[in-house]
Amino acid sequence: MIFFSGDKVKYVGSSAVVEADQRTLSNGQRGEVYEINGDQVAVIFDPPAEKLHDGDENSKEENAKPSIYWVDAQDIAHDHDIESEDWHIAIEALCEVLPSLEPVIVYFPDSSQWLSRAVPKSNRGEFIQKVDKMFDQLTGPVVMICGQNMPAAVSKDKDKEPPTLMFQNLTRLSSLPSSLKRWLKVQNDSRPSDISKIFTNSFIVPLPEEGEQLRVFNNQIEEDRKIIISRHNLVELHKVLEENELSCVELMHVKSDGVVLTKQKAAKVIGWARSHYLSSTVLPSIEGDRLTIPRESLDLAIERLKEQVTKSKNLSQNLKNLAKDEYERNFISSVVPPDEIGVKFDDIGALEDVKRTLDELVALPMRRPELFSHGNLLRPCKGVLLFGPPGTGKTLLAKALATEAGANFISITGSTLTSKWFGDAEKLTKALFSFASRLAPVIIFVDEVDSLLGARGGALEHEATRKMRNEFMAAWDGLRSKENQRILILGATNRPFDLDDAVIRRLPRRIYVGLPDAENRKKILKILLAKENLESDFKFDELANATEGYSGSDLKNLCIASAYRPVQELLEEEKKGRVSSNSTHLRPLVLDDFIQAKAKVSPSVSHNATSMNELRKWNEQYGEDGSRTKSPFGFGN
Repeated sequence: MIFFSGDKVKYVGSSAVVEADQRTLSNGQRGEVYEINGDQVAVIFDPPAEKLHDGDENSKEENAKPSIYWVDAQDIAHDHDIESEDWHIAIEALCEVLPSLEPVIVYFPDSSQWLSRAVPKSNRGEFIQKVDKMFDQLTGPVVMICGQNMPAAVSKDKDKEPPTLMFQNLTRLSSLPSSLKRWLKVQNDSRPSDISKIFTNSFIVPLPEEGEQLRVFNNQIEEDRKIIISRHNLVELHKVLEENELSCVELMHVKSDGVVLTKQKAAKVIGWARSHYLSSTVLPSIEGDRLTIPRESLDLAIERLKEQVTKSKNLSQNLKNLAKDEYERNFISSVVPPDEIGVKFDDIGALEDVKRTLDELVALPMRRPELFSHGNLLRPCKGVLLFGPPGTGKTLLAKALATEAGANFISITGSTLTSKWFGDAEKLTKALFSFASRLAPVIIFVDEVDSLLGARGGALEHEATRKMRNEFMAAWDGLRSKENQRILILGATNRPFDLDDAVIRRLPRRIYVGLPDAENRKKILKILLAKENLESDFKFDELANATEGYSGSDLKNLCIASAYRPVQELLEEEKKGRVSSNSTHLRPLVLDDFIQAKAKVSPSVSHNATSMNELRKWNEQYGEDGSRTKSPFGFGN
């Protein structure tokens, strides 16, 4: 059942005593919907009639106060008796006021909405008779118009008729301007609806077809659209201001034309406006406990958002213009501009040596290409391989690298370069590099690179796959490749030993991203828990020492499992009746939460696992930290 704020309802659940104020919520008790939050509805309940007569004067006064309770939507129902009575009273009051307003036109926007909500079908006939009788008693220049925008009012013929306008007291239409009369067309409806019993004359108002009337109509539609968007934007901004306990006195005058604000965009605008205001004033305005943001800061923040939206649209259009054929257009959706990735090196806990190496190899040549234009040895690196156990942050490093380098980012997988048509894989591979050359500087990130560029010559290798790999390596660093092209292939894998030898040669810098040690786990935990509610003297050192063998991803999963423990405890307290079901206050996280959560979240990789041994041996032979000792690849010493 759907409810709206202001609906008249009655409680149909079992009677219960509300612990907050020890009042009894009785079956059949009536009220009005105040707020809706999912399946929970806040209702302002009227006090029971018998309570108004019990007790002394103080208790009577206390019982007379309405109460707001959160109840399940299934425990309330529409109170049609009260709703229809309210509608009857409202229309009766309208008829009393109309004589003093003559001449007047009264417009009911949509009959299907107000009539269906006014009374249930069982009582609708009686309601229609009463309203019709009241309308008949009206005298003087009064026109009652009701709009109807329903499928039932539209013709099923090929040329569909537009929505209907229905008029009451058509005899009083003589004073209407002739321009409006031309738009009226009588509709003969063989199946009269309930509303047509009140509004006996039906007319169709068709859309204008051409000329000045069409221009005026379109202009009005555009104005209405702007008004609707502006109101929507103000509502979203107001919600975010309230959530963050902020205020803006001139919010109604904020100019938000030209952009549609989602909740995320509104939060971004408020954040920018707050930062701008605090950085530009010495004594910020505070009313009560709330910071008051001036309209000018919000206007500037909205303009900044508009520039971002315009830039994004222009970039999308530019990418379409850069793509020369259908094969290159396949990679438009894979391109991510550096300012949209949203991850920086500072967002990654630990891996300081890896970040420094990547900054020197990749980010610096792309930021300062003039430093690498001298001689033959200072050339930008064409390939970097990140390898290590799962969950250590290889993909996150790739995203942060694109942001730090200010380069476009193309993420591809095996499916990006494959096709059901024989020969298309080579064409797609060639198109990838030709498209990337026009986007330079660009990073082509190949996640799980072993699946795309694994060793050739296997018994199960398909001919099309082999040709695609040959084409990829030829375009990457072959006869047709250019020395000065600013294209970096960044590969990430958990199985570097499955790569083809020619691929390993084209990845001269091979960086091992291993499991974090205790100090690095502490850094990761501090980033993960930066915005969480922790006890004042939370012991990060103890938690870091207790999570030996955990990767960055494992630590994140551990923190998520720990965050559920205060929620579970609160739910248990609610079941026992010790706290109100409306309480949302959670206790701070303590070290014991994480220790208990370790029973549910264990390390995803064992130190002595076969895959870990293989990674360590491959790193010794090919990685940057290896000893390069000549020994056969395998297990044991």
